[in-house]
Amino acid sequence: MDDDLKHTAPSRERPTLKTIAFMTGLGITTVSRALKDAPDIGAETKERVRMVARQVGYQPNRAGVRLRTGKTNVIALVLSIDEEIMGFSSQIIFGISEVLSGTPYHVVVTPHSHSKDPMLPVQYILETGSADGVIISRTEPDDPRVRLLTERGMPFATHGRTASGLVHPFHDYDNEAFARQAVEQLVKRGRKRIALLPPPEKLTYYRHTRDGFVAGLRACGATEVPVTINIDAPLEQIRNAIEALMRAPDAPDGIIASAGSAAIAVNAGIEAAGKMTGRDLDLVSKQSVPILSWITPGIITATEDFRHAGRELAKAVIASIDGISPDMLQSISQPVWG
Repeated sequence: MDDDLKHTAPSRERPTLKTIAFMTGLGITTVSRALKDAPDIGAETKERVRMVARQVGYQPNRAGVRLRTGKTNVIALVLSIDEEIMGFSSQIIFGISEVLSGTPYHVVVTPHSHSKDPMLPVQYILETGSADGVIISRTEPDDPRVRLLTERGMPFATHGRTASGLVHPFHDYDNEAFARQAVEQLVKRGRKRIALLPPPEKLTYYRHTRDGFVAGLRACGATEVPVTINIDAPLEQIRNAIEALMRAPDAPDGIIASAGSAAIAVNAGIEAAGKMTGRDLDLVSKQSVPILSWITPGIITATEDFRHAGRELAKAVIASIDGISPDMLQSISQPVWG
């Protein structure tokens, strides 16, 4: 290679404080303090340093920050790769990011499969010290992750409640209210034989959903048509099960789905059986994005706002890091119909 090209070729090394100092003609200490918004550094200098930092793509060395402060500035979101396909992952990350954008923290997604040991990602975070706080979802009544995080003193928040007696930060959706109100919606439309497609039994919100469903049936004088499948089943399996259910002589005239993706498969099963939602029966479902009515206008929907959940979880885990009592960091959102 020509000597001139060797000298003019752009460096592929990671930009550092020294890079910014060289380009601005300032000392490394001044650059560092400007990036930290130190009060003794002038506004014009800060802006010049920040502009150069943006231009060269400078990012603080997380390992260096950790050595100096003992903190990672990371919030780990332990996210199941099998989560609800209609918006959960993206919307909850958006919500978390909205809150973290005004803080030193950033979110790092730690993926796992709920078909494998759910303790593994949490144990990894604790063993490596790779985060200052953790957000987990798909909680169980006596969740071993919650117990471990509490014992180890790791700040965390859960998307969903537990029932073990441990007081911890959480944000949840009122699934009991959703299921009860869903029955009421169906009965108002003259439906009396109602089936529930529930969450998996091992999750806490299964019991909340089931309690609300049973309470609604009793209050409205409706009866249950049993379903032997839940929303975690493959969509094709849900479709086939609902088709068989709708072809049976004791088919329901109302169905409640606990997830929007499951509702799509339910509606496909209804159509495969030669029936129509909104005519032969009514279907109620939760949804996180307003898309179900595009598929079938007759579906009755209640919104579960995952972006709001993300915001609440981010605020809770940061407050937990700051030492706020966990009983002050608990919230529940209500169903929004229509």
